[in-house]
Amino acid sequence: MRQVSPKLQPWLAVFNEQLAILIENGFKATPVNAREGLANLTRGLVTTSPVIAWVQDDIVAGEEYDVPVRIYHPDPTRELPVLVYFHGGGHMGGSVTVYDPLCRKMALTTQHIVVSVEYRLAPECPYPAGLNDAYNVVKHLWTTLESQAVRYARQLSIGGDSGGGALAASVSRLAQFDASVSIHRQVLIYPSLDYTMSMPSLEQNAIGYLLHTSKIAWYFDNYFRHGENRYQASPLYGEFTPNLPETFVITAEFCPLRDEGFAYVNQLEDNDIPVSHLHFEDMIHTFMNMEDLVQAECEQVYREMGHFLNS
Repeated sequence: MRQVSPKLQPWLAVFNEQLAILIENGFKATPVNAREGLANLTRGLVTTSPVIAWVQDDIVAGEEYDVPVRIYHPDPTRELPVLVYFHGGGHMGGSVTVYDPLCRKMALTTQHIVVSVEYRLAPECPYPAGLNDAYNVVKHLWTTLESQAVRYARQLSIGGDSGGGALAASVSRLAQFDASVSIHRQVLIYPSLDYTMSMPSLEQNAIGYLLHTSKIAWYFDNYFRHGENRYQASPLYGEFTPNLPETFVITAEFCPLRDEGFAYVNQLEDNDIPVSHLHFEDMIHTFMNMEDLVQAECEQVYREMGHFLNS
């Protein structure tokens, strides 16, 4: 029998009750309250933030837009590999600041230099602005690291959760055909991979588990504002060549995006691309931003990320 973790049930009950009251009183989703919602959730439920030896904000220059990044080096005396991380938020929310405690834990656990990307957000900057920023960082990061005299190993992996997972998978999709970009591995945490919204889990987990399917549709309508072909933009329906990086996918049973994660794993396997898959039978979308409630599960994700990236 499917059952959400008892660790999450009381919080979800309160959240759903409060959401119903808001809707009854005429609540309307806006970019502002979407961003505040994710920021407040993370601030309230990720309350530990470890010290990192070296943290620095910088810019990755680009022809279209100079992309702000925050760099976390857990041991500046060592030349460590690099993990570029794209935060979640449905292409509309999230930020380097919101994800600061998560990126600190990634840097420590994986012993990678983590580069957190402040890509542009919809609706002010719709598709493909955020994707262009993500690709620009992957393509031109080394110059920024060298300007800071950072000790690094020239091995680049990428990762992201939710909408950030979509960006990571899209970057890998583009990099297959770009000899100037080499991606070692990618980590996708409950990623958004199908902009057509055609998977059964979007109906099975449509309401009641924090991220509602109607909210996903709203995110996508704000992201795609010029009639773009959403099928062609979806990483799930792109080409799968041997140039795709080895991949680690994390999914959650009560996540509306669950099935597209499974489908992506199947596509990788069918094309003989190495893939690992960690599925949580009782978790919901965004559980990494709720660490105080599900600490063991979050620690497992960080630990297995480290094992995957370093094995």
